[in-house]
Amino acid sequence: MDRRHRLGREGEDRAAAYLEAAGYRIVDRNVRIGGIEVDLIARLGRTAVFVEVKTRRSRRLGAPEEAVDGRRQARLVRAASGWLRTRGRGIRELRFDVITCEPAPGGGLRLRHLPAAFRADRHPG
Repeated sequence: MDRRHRLGREGEDRAAAYLEAAGYRIVDRNVRIGGIEVDLIARLGRTAVFVEVKTRRSRRLGAPEEAVDGRRQARLVRAASGWLRTRGRGIRELRFDVITCEPAPGGGLRLRHLPAAFRADRHPG
């Protein structure tokens, strides 16, 4: 695994641990649905939360959340639809979150959780 993938994996591991500590239950990680990879799928009560984790070493290419553009959002919505068809029993609500991971002053990674970062109804298809 190269350095970029290791950093991404570390960000996903930290994001999953953060969500679990906040009371979410991780139900899938790095799952491929219809050719689309979803980083984390969690449940919080009867809400399914699809989480895109963006980890960056710097802001040279912009803020990490900027990488979750309209195209990526539409793909996540399609993946969520497929996941719900097969695994969505008991789900009453759906949410799309973004968790960003960036270097923290003094070392390590700083996480930022953006709950309900975008909505499915803005991305038909």
